[in-house]
Amino acid sequence: MPCVFCEIVGRRAPAHLVLDEADVVGFLDRTPVFHGHVLLVPRAHVETLGDLDPAMLAPVFGAAQRVARAVERGLACDGTFVAMNNKVSQSVPHLHVHVVPRRKKDGLRGFFWPRQKYEGEAQMEELAARIRAAL
Repeated sequence: MPCVFCEIVGRRAPAHLVLDEADVVGFLDRTPVFHGHVLLVPRAHVETLGDLDPAMLAPVFGAAQRVARAVERGLACDGTFVAMNNKVSQSVPHLHVHVVPRRKKDGLRGFFWPRQKYEGEAQMEELAARIRAAL
């Protein structure tokens, strides 16, 4: 079975892109913790942080820093939660960094987060465009 993130990177699967760089792609999570939740993935298929070539640390985490700033500016939120799972709780075995918009008193507690649904593709595209514009 092909990797869904590799399919997105290769443009064989749809996604609402917010970042498209030589080494890193960012797109909206289809089951976000909060609307505007972005996933950042290296273009090359790498399963975990331990598998990532050290030369890729700056591109991946530099993108995470830029996207976190863009999410704050573009979505007018109070901050972000930036996280990565390795193996345990890693729903797709392709390294990915979560950038989740946060607001004070948003109800997020601990690591058991309810997921939300978007109203539709138009809402996803609008949020993706706002983050892209803020990059």
